[in-house]
Amino acid sequence: MAEFATIARPYAKALFELAEEKNHIKSWLGGLKELAWSVQQPQVAALVENTETDSKYKADALIGLLGDSEAMKSETFRNFVYVVAEGKRLQVLPEIYAQYQDLALSRDNAKKAVIYSAYEFAGEGQKAKIVSDLEQHFNSRLDATFKVDPSLIGGFKVEVGDQVLDLSVQAKLQKLYTAMTN
Repeated sequence: MAEFATIARPYAKALFELAEEKNHIKSWLGGLKELAWSVQQPQVAALVENTETDSKYKADALIGLLGDSEAMKSETFRNFVYVVAEGKRLQVLPEIYAQYQDLALSRDNAKKAVIYSAYEFAGEGQKAKIVSDLEQHFNSRLDATFKVDPSLIGGFKVEVGDQVLDLSVQAKLQKLYTAMTN
C-alpha cells in the first residue's frame, strides 16, 4: 500500500523525532505496536471507519484500549493519537508503526529481517547462530523474526529490507527446472 506509506511517513517521522527528544523511543514503539494491532481488529476497524463517529471519541476509545501502558503515560503520545484521529488517519496506524520501527532500527544501525524456514528451528541457540551468521553476511545488526513456510521444503529464506537470500530447497529446485527447460 504505497498510498498508506506516503501518508504515514510524516506522522512516523514527527513522532520519532519527539520520542528521541523525550527519550521514549522504545516505550512509544510498544504503544504504536498495540495501536496498530488494535485498529486491525474487526470491531475497532468498524469504529475507525465509521464516518458518523466523532474523531475525539475514536481517539478516546483507542487510548482507553491501551489503558496504563507506558506510552499512554505520556501526554505527548496521547496528543499524537488525537492528531492522527483528527486527520482521519487511524487506519494508517499499522504503517506508521512499521515506519517508526524502521526509524528506530536505523538509529541503532540495525535492520529488520524475516527468516522463513520449512520447519521450526530446534532452539534459541540455533536461531542465535543463524542470526549471527546472517549479521556477518548482511554486515549489519539484525532484528530477526522467524516464520515457518512449509512450501520451502527445506533450508531457509531471508528477507532484509529489499534484499532476499534464498537458500531453500524450493529455490534450488526452481533453478534446476529453469535450467532443464531452457
